[in-house]
Amino acid sequence: MTTPSWNLSVAYQSLNDPKIEQDIALVEQCINVLNLHADKRETVLAMQNAIQTSEAAGTLLSTIGTYANCESSVDATHSQAKAMIGRVAKLRSTLTQAFTPYQDTLVHSPQEFIDQVLAHDSGDVSGQGFLIECSREEAQTQLSIAQEQLLSAMQVDGRDAWGRLYDNLTGALQVTLKHEDGNEETLGLSQAASLLYGAEFDKQEPAWNAIQAAMNTHQESFASILNALSGWRLTEYQMRSNEKDVHFLDPSLRQSRITAETLDSMLSVAKANRSVGQKAGRLMAKVHGLDTMKPWNHMAAMPSLSGEEKTYAFDEAIAIIREAFAEVHQEMADFVDMMVENGWIDAKPSENRRLGAYCTKFAATRSPLVFMTWGGSRSDLLTLAHELGHAFHNWVMRDMPLCQTRYPMTLAETASIFAENIVRDSLLAKANSREEKLEMLWEELTSCYALMVNIPVRFEFEKAFYEQRSQGELTPAQLCDLMGEKWADWYGDSMSQADRYFWASKLHFSISEVSFYNYPYLFGYLFSLGVYSQREEKGAQFYSDYIALLRDTGSMKAEQVVEKHLGMDLTKADFWQQSIDRVKEKVDAFEVLLNSVE
Repeated sequence: MTTPSWNLSVAYQSLNDPKIEQDIALVEQCINVLNLHADKRETVLAMQNAIQTSEAAGTLLSTIGTYANCESSVDATHSQAKAMIGRVAKLRSTLTQAFTPYQDTLVHSPQEFIDQVLAHDSGDVSGQGFLIECSREEAQTQLSIAQEQLLSAMQVDGRDAWGRLYDNLTGALQVTLKHEDGNEETLGLSQAASLLYGAEFDKQEPAWNAIQAAMNTHQESFASILNALSGWRLTEYQMRSNEKDVHFLDPSLRQSRITAETLDSMLSVAKANRSVGQKAGRLMAKVHGLDTMKPWNHMAAMPSLSGEEKTYAFDEAIAIIREAFAEVHQEMADFVDMMVENGWIDAKPSENRRLGAYCTKFAATRSPLVFMTWGGSRSDLLTLAHELGHAFHNWVMRDMPLCQTRYPMTLAETASIFAENIVRDSLLAKANSREEKLEMLWEELTSCYALMVNIPVRFEFEKAFYEQRSQGELTPAQLCDLMGEKWADWYGDSMSQADRYFWASKLHFSISEVSFYNYPYLFGYLFSLGVYSQREEKGAQFYSDYIALLRDTGSMKAEQVVEKHLGMDLTKADFWQQSIDRVKEKVDAFEVLLNSVE
């Protein structure tokens, strides 16, 4: 097996496929129908028909948008894909505007009317109960129909255009690595970034320096993107604060389906235990033969104690993941086979690929898709497992109404980090030597360092940025200083140098649709450890319980999911502490094993 590229024919044959235009015509018909019957929206039948029409149009639009985004991910310079992404964004905005009057009625009508609407044979309608309930909770922050429509219309070429600019800029950016021998090497930004996760240690500092240089060159553009996105959001929140104040964290909490008390509890426990992550960093530095970690190697593979660096061919990685998944249940292993056989994974390195890794799906066919850039490192192996975990989450919900599969990011990380843990523990169990065991526990350390230290850095930076942004735009130098301050606070003595341009190089800060794309990773990490701990306790019963939990993630708030499936309270410190204690055990085990080797 060679490193695969996508086969997207389950949706469309190409961006020139006539079916795309046919589906767009159907979407436009749906929008016309919604507009035509908006004055009848206070009748039960008209509302039921509107929900079905909106769901049908949204499914088609999502599928077209996903297809174009997949093409753009592989080649960020693909002009036709970028044009289609823009076209879909405008259509989605138009669809949202057309449904806005109906949404306003759903938010403000008596509960009796809602119950009548939900009494329908179609799951697309009857399954809307939870989402309608959530939207009704925000009735006080809703604007008038005309204002909501105007906001939706302006987002396409306003807020979201800044996010597209970031993707286009980083996707086409070339960086030059300057090696110690005087040679230079030009790579795409995503290729250079992938080096930071591998075992080519001599290339990591040059790669990081090259990325820093690129961020410095384009710092004004990246700062403009960040300032524009935050400024747009803060203005919107101010507009929505007529009856009830909207804090800049409120939309993120709503999207994450958690309370402020839950977030405060998690971050307070994380801060009280940051020494665990810092210890992981110091142990990693020791293996590197350094006093402290560096911003270019804190995500790197473990230096080989035997002198041989382990790299994985893609087919070898798939076999490892498949075998590990089979230890939980054969259905999970079969799912990996299906993903490969159907061509739903794209991992082949290419010059103009977008940064990062992700999982998405075609809404029309419920086909999950995985994107990453394969470099052969153990980190890549675990990234592949992570994204296949996301894909499996989507797959086990494929028979449910689409409206009940829209789970929040906090719960989205459950299956992905669970999958990582499966693979880690499987490899650790098969390790024969101390060196092999250390290499597997290393992955526990890197996860701890990334999720218990780096993620809180991102959150506290973004929170402080929003607090300051309300007074005016921040300059690139101010953003660098702010990042450096938060970096030093969380990394402590485990890293001697801050990644001051991290606000520019990390794409998560410039995603237009979502703010605070950070703390849900820590949530998912600690929550998933709580779920994973039940694997041994429940035995054969675990798999069916695990599937039941995943299927609830789209129709419950996070606190409700935890109470139902784990019997615990997310607002209490003990839930988070028990997971951190498990992490600490792995860090301590690494230390004992490392000292025994010496």
